[in-house]
Amino acid sequence: MAAGRRLLSESRLVTLTGIGGVGKTRLALRIAQESRRVFDDGVWLIELGELGDPVLLADSVAAVLGLREVSSRPPLDLLVDYCAGRNLMLVLDNCEHLVEAVAELTEALLRASPGLRILATSREQLAISGEVALRVPPLAVPDPDRLPTQDGMSRYPAMTLFVERAGAALPGFGLTDENTLVVARICHRLDGLPLPIELAAARLRAMSAQQILQRLTDRYRLLTIGHRGAPPRQQTLRMCVDWSHELCTDQERELWARLSVFAGGFELDAAEGVCAGDLEPEDVLDVVAALVDKSILIREDHGDVVRYRLLETLRDYGLEKLEGNGDLDALRRRHRDWYELLVLRAEAQWIGPRQMQWIRRLDREQANVRDALDYCLSRPGEAESALRIAEAMYLFWLARGLLGEGRRWLDRALAAQGGQPTAARVAALCAGGVLAVMQGDVATGIALTGEARAAAAAVGGEERTALARSASGHVAIFAGDLPLAVRDLEEAVRALGVTGNPLRRVAALLGLALASGLRGDSQRALACHEEILAITEARGESVYRAYSLCALGLAVGQQGDPVRATALLEEGLRLTRLVDDPLTCASCLEALAWVAAERHDCERAAILMGAADSVGEESGIKLVIIPSLVGYQKRRRKQARAVLGSGAFDAAMARGRDLGLADAVAFALDEYAPSQAPLPPSVLTKRERQVADLVAQGLTNRAIAEQLGIAHRTAQGHVEHVLAKLGFTTRAQIAAWVAAGATGPDPGRSPGAGEG
Repeated sequence: MAAGRRLLSESRLVTLTGIGGVGKTRLALRIAQESRRVFDDGVWLIELGELGDPVLLADSVAAVLGLREVSSRPPLDLLVDYCAGRNLMLVLDNCEHLVEAVAELTEALLRASPGLRILATSREQLAISGEVALRVPPLAVPDPDRLPTQDGMSRYPAMTLFVERAGAALPGFGLTDENTLVVARICHRLDGLPLPIELAAARLRAMSAQQILQRLTDRYRLLTIGHRGAPPRQQTLRMCVDWSHELCTDQERELWARLSVFAGGFELDAAEGVCAGDLEPEDVLDVVAALVDKSILIREDHGDVVRYRLLETLRDYGLEKLEGNGDLDALRRRHRDWYELLVLRAEAQWIGPRQMQWIRRLDREQANVRDALDYCLSRPGEAESALRIAEAMYLFWLARGLLGEGRRWLDRALAAQGGQPTAARVAALCAGGVLAVMQGDVATGIALTGEARAAAAAVGGEERTALARSASGHVAIFAGDLPLAVRDLEEAVRALGVTGNPLRRVAALLGLALASGLRGDSQRALACHEEILAITEARGESVYRAYSLCALGLAVGQQGDPVRATALLEEGLRLTRLVDDPLTCASCLEALAWVAAERHDCERAAILMGAADSVGEESGIKLVIIPSLVGYQKRRRKQARAVLGSGAFDAAMARGRDLGLADAVAFALDEYAPSQAPLPPSVLTKRERQVADLVAQGLTNRAIAEQLGIAHRTAQGHVEHVLAKLGFTTRAQIAAWVAAGATGPDPGRSPGAGEG
């Protein structure tokens, strides 16, 4: 760890190399944890082990950094712009299967970002200029023929690791005079590799240490004969996994192989649906539990949901077995079928009380959905299924701000399908057209929805025709053709009133409300919004309700009712926070800024404008892209600047930009301290209280450092200490605590208090 930190201080790219299971990831995480104070803009972990498509590499990094792909710009450009001028570290974990793509990305980012450091883990180097590689060796092990004293065993981390993991498997296990030599020989046989050591220690649930050693000895001899061409440590790891496999029952081995079809983990219902075979559902649970006990599967809690995953080494092994027995393609097809049904169910139940559960489920299943799409697009005749999956995922991509990824999958599926008019093609064309115009690509949106209308006419059916007209109307709004938008959306709403599809009807109503409001037909706009809210509230839906509340609040504000407008926009903002929707969040912040300007609270307006800009830019969103609203935005900003003066306006905007999403929402909603009484100021040192006061004045960490004459990192550390001591999570809560009257004796005069 010391060597890694030293190299990072000298080089901007350090790659930890070594064989699988040697502990590269664990070491990288420790180095990152110890280094976080050095990087003012954070240390970010990007896990690449589950990412199979190098095309999605930049998207995955952008998603971790919170850069939602909602602009038409390439994600690499967003990353370059974001990292330029920032002081941060990226930890790119498990790069070996994407080494060329990671190398290209790393070169581009380092070239444009002098304050960036990258720590990578890979089985091979990236092989680019400026890279420094640090080989991660196995853990030190004692020589079984010259054992140290019992106290001296603490110098050997392989022994320490075995004892720790053995204690978890068999409570009370420890080194004794009787077992020390056996454990030392086990660690020695495993060459100090952490993964095999952990697997071996877990076997103490069912075997003695002596039995483990004996099985290792027998298996080593067989594997040395069978895998002479492999490096010794790969032989060791292979042996350990083979041995773990042999210790499983026939049912456990079969399920292990089948479970390897999942990417990024799975939940029990997926295992039952894809991998059960001849097993009954309750038997699948028993076998899964047995594989958890044997350390083949890792159990992970996600709130009230349990997921399971295979370590990549064990997943690769399972896939090899699956391919060897000829079952891989059949399992991949069953995997695709199951996830197609999953996303179609999510779409069918989107306007309903389970919407948030579906969003969280699709969040967890993105790797599996990508694998299902890849399967469709790599097999002849499967593109129709890809269209259905991608179109069903459209709602999730829209709610999560993943417009760029959504467009890429839809484009690939449409190209692979070949152009034959089908119901799935109509829906996918509509989804692609709306995503295109939301990224500012109006020409593509018009082309796609035009094709959708032609395909709908060829396929027939009132709902498909209405869907195409609804999409065409949405595109017309962004193209600035409001009369056409109203005509198309009116017809879509009429037709969808007959079909009874609440999702399609709500989407069409939302477009008609927006187009009518922009044309000045407030009565129709309000009627549409009332129907949307009636449908969504009755069904417990959140996403479209937030869209509608935002648009309705904007319309009411333009009509001169700032009190009601504020209430509507704040309710919409709460919902956007619930669903983690950056598009609607930024729109609500901007609309609240316009209402504040209308109420002559121009400082608040400027702060909210800055916050809206920041949320939009951090997420890759071009905030205002509807032509008729651009002029309105310019007028409101000009008004606030005129009232405040350029200097004060720019300062307020800067305060808003520095808030970040969570603090921006807290500021907009006037959510300050928790309900409990404020903590006494004496919990803070004199310096920390000074920092809290400056935070309450809206100063950034950099500005606080300049004001107090301290280093930027020191200021950041003081802010973190204040948050921790007060039990807060946002700067807005600190400001509220100060404003709430946290006054009293100067904490700097308390005995023992220092300035930190």
